[in-house]
Amino acid sequence: MKSLILAAVLVSGLTFLTGTSGNAQEDSTKTKKINYGKSINIGPVVFSRDRDSVKRPDPNRARFVGGVTFTRLDIGFSKLIDNGQFDLSPTNEFLDYRAGKTSNVSFDVLQFGYRFGSNFKIYIAGGFDWTNIRLKKDITIVKDVPELTYTNDPVHYSKNRFSSSYVHVPLNFEFRTGESNKGNRFYFVIGPEVGFLLNGKVKQISEESGKVKIKDDYNFAPFRYGGTVRVGWSSLAFFAKYYASDMFDSAPQKGLKNMAFGLTFGLN
Repeated sequence: MKSLILAAVLVSGLTFLTGTSGNAQEDSTKTKKINYGKSINIGPVVFSRDRDSVKRPDPNRARFVGGVTFTRLDIGFSKLIDNGQFDLSPTNEFLDYRAGKTSNVSFDVLQFGYRFGSNFKIYIAGGFDWTNIRLKKDITIVKDVPELTYTNDPVHYSKNRFSSSYVHVPLNFEFRTGESNKGNRFYFVIGPEVGFLLNGKVKQISEESGKVKIKDDYNFAPFRYGGTVRVGWSSLAFFAKYYASDMFDSAPQKGLKNMAFGLTFGLN
């Protein structure tokens, strides 16, 4: 609403400066009438000279789309896959985790693409992705070492979280049905995704040491790739992600991969 008011003020100022508003016409029986001249286009809003209603672009028309956004908020669970198995191998047993508290969160902040009518769109997006592994054992992952290493600690951690954060860049192919009477529709979205490591982090809470946070790359893969699929209705969807690249660069963890599944909020 504020943007519409500001745009209207700008239009009125422009028409006043260019003299397109004309002179007011009035008599004893007629009210004042203002001529706004030609239509003026400001972004997606068109102000007409014949009426003060607002016209927006036809959503079914093919066009480029993009800009800053906050959408596709993914909240779900993460699972580790050890060389095709959900059970961790003896080499990776130290990463045993609490499944109900091991999560994936991501969202997009940018997108650019092209809409081919009302039922199909291709776009590339950019955002952030976090994987939070809630470790079961009282261990500390060691920083600044060439391979993923840990120490057994003599204290009990009420929280022992091992996490990674990435900048992710998905390329999405979006298919959607026509709108229902209430303006809702089904969505099917699929596409590849790449990610670039920001950092890794260990967060621990214990009675002895309180809250401790340590950042390092922890041998997380600096570059990863995978794919995502979403199926939804209106602005809510189910998502599944699979990262085909190894989760760590550390040689003993070769073949250890990551997947996630959950709900997407704000699909369109």
